[in-house]
Amino acid sequence: MKERRRVNGCSKNGALVTVEGLRKRFPVAAGLFQRAHGFIHAVDGLNFEIHAGQSLGLVGESGCGKTTTGKLLVRLHDPTGGHIYVDVGCDDVELGRVDVAELRGKRLKAFRRRVQMIFQDPYESLNPRRTAYDTVVEPLAVQGVGNLAEREERVAHLLELVGLTPASSFMFRFPHELSGGQRQRVAVARALIIEPAFIVADEPTSMLDVSIRIGVMQLMEELAHHFGVSYLYITHDLAVARYMCQEIAVMYLGKIVEQSETEELLSQPLHPYTQALLSAVPVPDPRLEREAIEIRGGIAAPIDPPPRCRFYDRCLIADDACRDADHPPLEDKGGGHMVACYKV
Repeated sequence: MKERRRVNGCSKNGALVTVEGLRKRFPVAAGLFQRAHGFIHAVDGLNFEIHAGQSLGLVGESGCGKTTTGKLLVRLHDPTGGHIYVDVGCDDVELGRVDVAELRGKRLKAFRRRVQMIFQDPYESLNPRRTAYDTVVEPLAVQGVGNLAEREERVAHLLELVGLTPASSFMFRFPHELSGGQRQRVAVARALIIEPAFIVADEPTSMLDVSIRIGVMQLMEELAHHFGVSYLYITHDLAVARYMCQEIAVMYLGKIVEQSETEELLSQPLHPYTQALLSAVPVPDPRLEREAIEIRGGIAAPIDPPPRCRFYDRCLIADDACRDADHPPLEDKGGGHMVACYKV
């Protein structure tokens, strides 16, 4: 397992982020002015921890609730239920360990200084009317950090740090004058400029060419070591999760169905959904054959799902007990390997 030094935060037990029973439901209405006749269970009862200096990879198919979870953690969405406890550091006496859902006003502004998000699409997440300097300096201006000269020096230093060198040739370029990789480096610089303790990275390399994807991943890993940052790394690519994260959680229809240390989960997957995901990963050696794990049908819409196991309709090992019981709890099957399945 990769180790990172702790710089930000002061949690005694090492849990920088603690999520308990997190839920987010979106109403479904037939028309603009009609009452909701159902709810999308985008996130439904999540429980996990992210330790200081470590990163958790959240993987799963599109529509499983990964991005919604990330937006809840940075308070871009308000949760329907549950708690998100974040230890934002002992250097801020006003905050300390807080429940994100309860923050308002100045306390919410102070929280945003310690928690940031890197969005998936660098073509959409940057304002086309702002230069790279304007984009990266804005968090400093909002938080009232430094004077004009200090901010400019800090931005130039960070642009150099993320590989946009010399900084003077990139500071006043607009997004349309940058490549995809350069835009994402600007987005990374914007997230790091106020030295947060925790970053939600929502598939930050999925929109980039393969040739530059590894460069951005290496950059984020190096900066995590440099700043002592923890990531919630959202991705559908298990190879990316293996490179970036010390632990992986597999999500399906709003639920975490398996979670373990990265190499343990990838070498010994226990949940049938995780096994199917791994069997679909291409093998670079054409002489090596891998048995495909079959699952039924396609992913269902998470609108008022029945209380049974979310994977029941696609699972080949499910029986009547799985149909009649509630969704299985996430249980330790040995060595901290957590699985939500009655048949494992």
